[in-house]
Amino acid sequence: MPLHPHILLCLALALIAAGAPAAETAAPSRYEYRPASRDGIGKFYLGREIAHVMGHQAAEWLERSEREEEERPSLAIAALKLKPGDVVADIGCGTGYFSWRMAKLVGAKGRVYGVEIQQEMLDLLAANMKQRGVSNVVGVLGTIADPKLPPRSVDLVLMVDVYHEFDHPFEMMRGVCAALKPGGRVAFVEYRGEDPTVPIKPLHKMTEAQVRKEMGAQPLDWVETIRTLPRQHIIVFRRK
Repeated sequence: MPLHPHILLCLALALIAAGAPAAETAAPSRYEYRPASRDGIGKFYLGREIAHVMGHQAAEWLERSEREEEERPSLAIAALKLKPGDVVADIGCGTGYFSWRMAKLVGAKGRVYGVEIQQEMLDLLAANMKQRGVSNVVGVLGTIADPKLPPRSVDLVLMVDVYHEFDHPFEMMRGVCAALKPGGRVAFVEYRGEDPTVPIKPLHKMTEAQVRKEMGAQPLDWVETIRTLPRQHIIVFRRK
């Protein structure tokens, strides 16, 4: 004898109340949210609070005359061992301080993608490249979760003092890895979080251990950590 529809509804509700498995279960978030500190956004990834993004209004700081003396970016670029014909992505490229220097090394057959999430920064990049006569730097407008790079196209991804500001670090790095050629490299240049004498706000520094911890969630192998710079370390990974 068929059950009355009302009885069927009551049975269904009883199963739900007793803990019957739902058809869909919400996936746990990769991120935690807590009250924000002065320099952070209140969003945490693997125990680290994400820092505020530096806006285009501070672009002049990237081009300050004392940068070479303070940070030795020329040593950082030399450590990357770029070759003519390489394709490089400079993520968080800003005004192109590193972009045009790398463009000279990869030559006419190479390319540098300058990736930014702020159109104002890309406008500054384009103006600087035009002024310098550099034609192999291509501006790319990414998003907070996707660098918008062509798949399997890049030999090296460089991120200079920018990863700690990624609002969606896992998703951004997933996009970075998708853009790498097999065996392609990722280089993080970050102020040393282990060193309290480095005169940078704590959330804008990263320890080697934290970078390696976070990259453990990506298809990357650690290659080396270069410690020749005065204030930063260069932490290099390779695409599996």
